[in-house]
Amino acid sequence: MIKIDGNGAYWKTLILMDGEYSLYFHLPFCKRRCPYCHFYVRGDREKEKDALLKALLLHYSRLKSQFAHKRLLSIYFGGGTPTLFIEGINRILSHINPPRNIEITVEGNPEDITGEKLQQLRAAGVNRLSLGVQSLDDTLLSHLGRNHSSANAVEAIETAYAKGFENITIDLMYDIPHMTMGIWQDTLQQLEPLPVKHLSLYNLTFEPGTSFARRQAQLKPHVPREGTSVAMLKYGVDRLKQLGMQRYEISAFAKNNFQSCHNRGYWEGRTFWGLGPSACSYVEGVRFRNISNLHAYVKAVTHSLPLHDFKKGLSQEERWKEHLAIHLRLLEGVDLVHFEKRWGQLPRDTESTLQQLIKEKLLSKRGSRIRLSYKGALFYDTVATAII
Repeated sequence: MIKIDGNGAYWKTLILMDGEYSLYFHLPFCKRRCPYCHFYVRGDREKEKDALLKALLLHYSRLKSQFAHKRLLSIYFGGGTPTLFIEGINRILSHINPPRNIEITVEGNPEDITGEKLQQLRAAGVNRLSLGVQSLDDTLLSHLGRNHSSANAVEAIETAYAKGFENITIDLMYDIPHMTMGIWQDTLQQLEPLPVKHLSLYNLTFEPGTSFARRQAQLKPHVPREGTSVAMLKYGVDRLKQLGMQRYEISAFAKNNFQSCHNRGYWEGRTFWGLGPSACSYVEGVRFRNISNLHAYVKAVTHSLPLHDFKKGLSQEERWKEHLAIHLRLLEGVDLVHFEKRWGQLPRDTESTLQQLIKEKLLSKRGSRIRLSYKGALFYDTVATAII
């Protein structure tokens, strides 16, 4: 059984049931916080970088014995802006010495991308770059509080490709205040000549605790109406398909052979370990999150203190329902026969729920495979809420 927290029990031997796993490192340093951002971030402070790096290396060393005879599939450096801490990424990868063929992703902002940094990342073994582009319209970038222009974004993408990054993914947003269909169409048009292999598409939300949430009374009247939002999503899906990017998950699009290995792990229920303040993990049906404070995290790791501010063990039924809902994010759907072999028997009430969702044309079924319908992909939250 897994034991987490309490009297140093976290550091005792854990039994990992799955043979595959992924690693996530949270590097929270940012030059400034974007007004819509709800992630844990810190200023770009060198002293804190040194302290965090030592804690991350120690944290990994204490977990390392749990990975024996397990297959590492992916490493992801998120933030924050990890490209502000290239030395740390280099040290961590040298310490881990991962297999050469695995996917290793680093997030960055267009304004922080330089040829020198890209060369350092490539030398360290990083083979996938994730750029927070968000928009290719300068007015909207200003509304979002971004530090880069559309020209900066294009230059960063082209420079990364020239420096050997074939696998480039970007984030784009819609439902931005003052966004019009014309602006959205222009942004997608600008993508056509760019060497982008993967794209994550998000609608802007007003997350609690953010500047946008505090100003939502002023901002929401300028957000596209629901009908326009749906039209933007439909247009985006169709246009990206024309550009050779297939929608393989409700928010993810990829060209051939460039689906995200790391993110598929989240959707398929792969074991993953999160290192760094606020990083989440999923092991043996237990979800837990590290303390969302850099100094408290460093102290907890250094002195073998309780490390988490959240943990939840899922019952067999809860695990089944949650994995089904999350796995259905993948548009290939779920083969229920194979799913039951891995996760156990279908809960009694779930069968009637699935039948109702099929009746409402939110799900479709062929043989033992169920998947989101076109309508269901537009209203995934409705499907997930019904199942869970």
